Amino acid sequence: MSDTLNYEGRVAIVTGSGGGLGRAHALLLASRGAKVVVNDLGGDMQGRGTSGSSSPADKVVAEIKAAGGEAVANYDNVLDGDKIVQTALDTYGKIDILINNAGILRDTSFHKMTEDDWDQVYNVHVKGAFKVTHAAWPHLREQQYGRLVFTASSSGVYGNFGQANYAMAKLGLFGLAQTLAQEGGKYNIKCNTIAPFAGSRMTETILEEKMVKALNPGFVSPLVGYLCHEDCPANGNLFELGGGWYSQVRWERSEGVTLPLTHGISLEQVVDNWGKITDFSSNTEHPIVALAGFQKVEPNLATLPD
Repeated sequence: MSDTLNYEGRVAIVTGSGGGLGRAHALLLASRGAKVVVNDLGGDMQGRGTSGSSSPADKVVAEIKAAGGEAVANYDNVLDGDKIVQTALDTYGKIDILINNAGILRDTSFHKMTEDDWDQVYNVHVKGAFKVTHAAWPHLREQQYGRLVFTASSSGVYGNFGQANYAMAKLGLFGLAQTLAQEGGKYNIKCNTIAPFAGSRMTETILEEKMVKALNPGFVSPLVGYLCHEDCPANGNLFELGGGWYSQVRWERSEGVTLPLTHGISLEQVVDNWGKITDFSSNTEHPIVALAGFQKVEPNLATLPD
């Protein structure tokens, strides 16, 4: 049995934590000793307007305090990420943990999608996460400690009908997280990504009611909590999870085929070797860095004509 993990002395920001996954994350961290900035704009799930008050964030803060924890509400848009981070600095003096959770949906088929549908989803998910993380980054580097979690989606990993904008944004977050994992590693800043299944206002539009109820957001938070802990070794990983199921996802690459460069490469050679190019039956690899493919090219330089 593992020792009880806690976050005493740590300060966490959880964006979009007025409900759903964000609320569950905030409650868990606070219950284990973290001081939490509960950020929520109060808008609807499509990002249009606000809910009419600051109550979503306030209610979660009240829950945390009623349970004996420490929390402060923040109502800023994630596009004003510096203000969210400043709330943590002004209230608690630092920032240790950042969970980029805020998001909206503008679901529609690509044929019917408007530029505004595309831009708004990008702004909240990708640019918003950039703005908050970019504001926190200098502080994490200076103290040589940080734990970041980005919230992607299986829609971004595998695609999903009617969610071209959402899928774009979610996979974009994964790419951002992978780069930050590399850049932050030497400063003890670890960054990981989750692709969760959980019931929320957003998933109500694409999942049956019974499934929404079964996929309690609280079942996602334990893994997120571990990713936020100082003892967690993970960095640059993607986890798919929900409903009590937890898994790690990674890219797989076929062995492929190396064609000599001596006389150039024709389209017909690609066709003739298509079976080898797409063969995943043996000798597959799981690359973890962007330039791994160059390892395949370097031995082939000898076949280049002088």
